[in-house]
Amino acid sequence: MKFKSINFTCKNCGGSLLYTPKSNSLECPFCSTIEPIEKSNQPIKKYDFDYALRNIDIHKRQIEKRELKCIKCSAPFELDANRFSSLCPYCETPVITELTQEIKPKSLIPFSITQKEAQKKFREWIGSLWFAPKGLKDFVDGHSKLTGYYLPYWGYDTNTTTQYHGQRGDIYYVTVQKRVIIDGREQIVNQREARINWTPVRGVVYDKFNNIIVEATTSLSHDILDNLAPWDTNKLVAFNNKYISGFNSEEYSITLDNGFNLAKTKIDRKIYQHIKRDIGGDQQRVEYKDTQYKDILYRHTLFPIWTAQFKWKNKTYNYAINAQTGKVVGDRPYSWLKITLLVITILIILGGFFWFAETHPQYFESIQTYS
Repeated sequence: MKFKSINFTCKNCGGSLLYTPKSNSLECPFCSTIEPIEKSNQPIKKYDFDYALRNIDIHKRQIEKRELKCIKCSAPFELDANRFSSLCPYCETPVITELTQEIKPKSLIPFSITQKEAQKKFREWIGSLWFAPKGLKDFVDGHSKLTGYYLPYWGYDTNTTTQYHGQRGDIYYVTVQKRVIIDGREQIVNQREARINWTPVRGVVYDKFNNIIVEATTSLSHDILDNLAPWDTNKLVAFNNKYISGFNSEEYSITLDNGFNLAKTKIDRKIYQHIKRDIGGDQQRVEYKDTQYKDILYRHTLFPIWTAQFKWKNKTYNYAINAQTGKVVGDRPYSWLKITLLVITILIILGGFFWFAETHPQYFESIQTYS
């Protein structure tokens, strides 16, 4: 499917303007002209979840590819269906196209960490890894290239009512007699033992959840994207194409309702902990719970991420950097040689300790007597 592309042109030299985190502005890479991005007074709103679901066209035809023509070099090329901004693969001119999903991002967090800063943080992360293969840091420096992405996320608010039943366990102690060997003689001694008294309980807990954030893309693994949190959503700004000039940007591939199912997983863990606190006692058993969700609101946003991958020993490793905070998350290889040497060292130390204990029992007897 053919799309029109746009970009922002420098008024001084005609070059393409790129968003730069350093100045939070558009900047020309050729003549260094800076064009500020006008501040928007548009509020960052949340929207009714049920209303959105009722009005989404589930029969809308989905596109497979976006066919584009570069504004500068006129070369035709394609983008994946969910990507709406990128760079021309021939001359690296930034291109931005229209959004096709029914729910548009109304806000985003701009990049605040540059590519150079992100690369430095990644090198520090690699250098801090225990059991990393020798030479990995130098290898990655020459074989990984960071790419900037604005990836889509959902944020949900909801009020919940959860009915539950389970059991409360209260610990009490009893005195029991036991036969033990003391100084080679069998004796009967009194010992205290813990018991648990279980009592059936029922109850209701009420919770209010604000801004439960889940990814709306499958471009990177769930574990990587989820662990990039936290995000400071107080820094959200109204969506503006100028912020994405020079970066890759994606529309959502995880729909609004499926995103809420992911959010429920996070919500459920917090409700479970609330129920345990409500039950009280020393131990708790939650045997049944039923949660009702009300007043659901959502917000669709874009978050900035630097990402790359590298191959090591014929295996591909992915990693990402939160371009707001600098947090690094990713897969990493291990040096099994280093791990094996550590295990052998520990076994040698333990073996030496037990040998010493066996051949010098008087040393440990003297320590016991002194203590």
